[in-house]
Amino acid sequence: MDLKHRSRALTEGRDRAAARAYLKGIGYDDEALSKPIIGVANTWTETMPCNFHLRALAKFVKDGIKAAGGTPMEFNTVAISDGITMGTSGMKTSLVSREVVADSIELVTLGHLFDAVICLCACDKTIPGTVMALARLDVPGVMLYGGSIPPGHYKGKDITIMDVFEAVGANAAGKITDQDLADIEAAASPGAGACGGQYTANTMAMAFEMMGISPIGPSLAPAQDATKSDHAYAAGELVMDVLRRGQRPSDLITKESLENAILAVAASGGSTNAVLHLLAVAREAGVPLDIDDFDRIAESTPSLCDLKPGGRFVATDLHAAGGTAVLAQRLQALGLLNEYAPTVTGKTIGQHAQEADEAPGQEVIRPLDNPIKKTGGIAILRGNLAPEGSVVKLSGHERRHHTGPARVFEGEEACMQAVTSGQINPGDVVVIRNEGPAGGPGMREMLAVTAAIVGEGLGDSVALLTDGRFSGATRGFMAGHIAPEAVHKGPIAAVREGESITIDVDARRIDLDVPDEEIRQRLADYVPPPTMTRGVLGKYAALVASASEGAITQR
Repeated sequence: MDLKHRSRALTEGRDRAAARAYLKGIGYDDEALSKPIIGVANTWTETMPCNFHLRALAKFVKDGIKAAGGTPMEFNTVAISDGITMGTSGMKTSLVSREVVADSIELVTLGHLFDAVICLCACDKTIPGTVMALARLDVPGVMLYGGSIPPGHYKGKDITIMDVFEAVGANAAGKITDQDLADIEAAASPGAGACGGQYTANTMAMAFEMMGISPIGPSLAPAQDATKSDHAYAAGELVMDVLRRGQRPSDLITKESLENAILAVAASGGSTNAVLHLLAVAREAGVPLDIDDFDRIAESTPSLCDLKPGGRFVATDLHAAGGTAVLAQRLQALGLLNEYAPTVTGKTIGQHAQEADEAPGQEVIRPLDNPIKKTGGIAILRGNLAPEGSVVKLSGHERRHHTGPARVFEGEEACMQAVTSGQINPGDVVVIRNEGPAGGPGMREMLAVTAAIVGEGLGDSVALLTDGRFSGATRGFMAGHIAPEAVHKGPIAAVREGESITIDVDARRIDLDVPDEEIRQRLADYVPPPTMTRGVLGKYAALVASASEGAITQR
């Protein structure tokens, strides 16, 4: 394979003298321009801890590329912090940023004719955004995860950012003091790295290791681990190896590898956001994947990882236990793993599973004869409230059925006010609507609300459903991604205060106790609140597909 298969058109020949002049002026000499040009797509930002360290990490990636015979060119894209924007209007931009990340990497790579691309990511939407870009471009590429933050410590216990969100509800309920809240706040996020539990960032990092687009093991190394710079250097060398082998994302992103990714999500108790992101990646890659595939796989996959938010451990513990490869080994032993799926390392996922190095006595990943649950951590529910589907998280609690009166809120802020002022009662079904991909717009996460419900002591008695989505840190009986959404006159728009709603996981249904004809009449009369029509949010609202299709903007 010609290693300069794209960049020759940019750097060679008499007519490219002006381009070379520009590049020489910023330090690229003739030798550098004679080599393959590798795009280093960074998502570094100073607005959050998750991606804060990626600028420094990129240096080691670039050193590895140079040592392996390439010329790196780093460029940056946007990154929005879910945790920092949570509960504000800024959260509307989070899911939208996934599309902008993908678009910008695609544009720079197309414009500058890179021969290969390595993407550095960390916070929730930068991870699928980078992989969506690789799927679109289909040039040799690698995704490297920046790694997770270590846990904080408070009163002798490990804590994560989830504990801060839940402490807000506990403080509002008078269960902890203002000083307790301040102390938890000060301890929960000790430095750089993505949120510590099996929240969305670590869920997607594990899923993409299992899918094969990210190097298994090194990618999940913690952000502050002493080996992280060495892993970054090796990733730079790896992208050159991928280029030499001519391996493309389309070789890796297949139905089999996507099913492996879903296995990882189901077995680890991962974030419901994985449904959105894996559907989006599949569509970018042109691979058929349906929301019901998640239910089929999860129903036959045991929950094996004892990870927060429902369990005891965090991602740094998972890495120390042996990481994704150990989980792959368990799934291979069950005959569930598509073991011949190739990975970016040149080995199959089955080979990586066989080479897993499990720490003696580790308790993070359960043995097969002692699973946390016999089925996976998510389920897909339909019914008269969600004819296109909804996603419910099953990890971290035992509830599978709930019937109660609807408490209806037009948007997150109204609901948060009701929760923190003691207006939600045991048995209620909290309904938050007009927070979907188009109606929000941007499909905000509801961690502030769900954590406040738990902090108020209502986590075991209240259910919540929304056309928005949840954070990976959410726990409790929550159904999100209700589709169609309210702004598109989905049935969630027909719910009225006090009406009975039943969530039945075993029956895979979520239903409003109102006759179908009455629901149809209400929807015909429903006038949704105005949504954004200008700027990036307006563009997104006009273009975005249903959550059941991954909430992507190209169909």
